[in-house]
Amino acid sequence: MSKIEITTQNHGFCVDLATLPAAVQSTHVHLNDGTSEGLRAYDLRAFSVQYHPEAAAGPHDALYLFDRFLAMMQ
Repeated sequence: MSKIEITTQNHGFCVDLATLPAAVQSTHVHLNDGTSEGLRAYDLRAFSVQYHPEAAAGPHDALYLFDRFLAMMQ
């Protein structure tokens, strides 16, 4: 999926993408500095994002993350 999300960045560290194992993929990339903002570990059935996705209380842009989580739990 190709889309842009506007998020607040508040962290002073990042993952070195060159060191990721083959089963881990960067899923979200910061357009300004190229750092990874999200990872998916296929062998662990896990994913993460390095920003705060809003649930239904605020913007609905990140609801797909919650849908993905629920699908993984089924």
